[in-house]
Amino acid sequence: MAAWLLWLIAAGLFAGGEMASLDLVLLMFAGGALGGMTVALLGLSVPIQLLAFVIVSAGLLLVVRPVAKRHLVDRTPEQLDGVASYVGRTAVVSQRVDNAAGRVRLGDDEWTARTQLDDEVYEVGHEVRIVQIEGPIAYVSHL
Repeated sequence: MAAWLLWLIAAGLFAGGEMASLDLVLLMFAGGALGGMTVALLGLSVPIQLLAFVIVSAGLLLVVRPVAKRHLVDRTPEQLDGVASYVGRTAVVSQRVDNAAGRVRLGDDEWTARTQLDDEVYEVGHEVRIVQIEGPIAYVSHL
C-alpha cells in the first residue's frame, strides 16, 4: 500500500477521533498526517514524512489550536446568548402588566411578563425595560 494512502487513512482516523473528543488535539494531528501525506506524494523517505508529521502537528498545536479554542470556548461578559441577550432591551406592553400577570411584545416575540416591584402597573402601549428573564417570564420595569 502506498505511503500517502496510509497517511490519508491516519488523517481520517484522527479526524474521526476528534469528533468524539472535541478537544482540537486530534484534529491538529490530522493536519500533521496530511503534511506527512504531502511529503509522501513528493516521494521523500519515511523519516522525512515522520518529521513533516511532527513539525506540522506541533505548529498546528502551538499556533492554530489556541486561537481556535479561544474562539470556540472563551467568552467575555459582553458575549450574551440565549435569553440573557434580551435583558436591558425595551418592550411594549400588549396586555396590562402587574406583579401577577401580563404580556409584552419584544420585536416579533410576545412574552409573559411580570413587574419587578409589587406596586408597579403598566398599561397597554407603555414602553418598559426588561430587567430579568426567569424561565418563560420577563420581569419588566420603567424605562
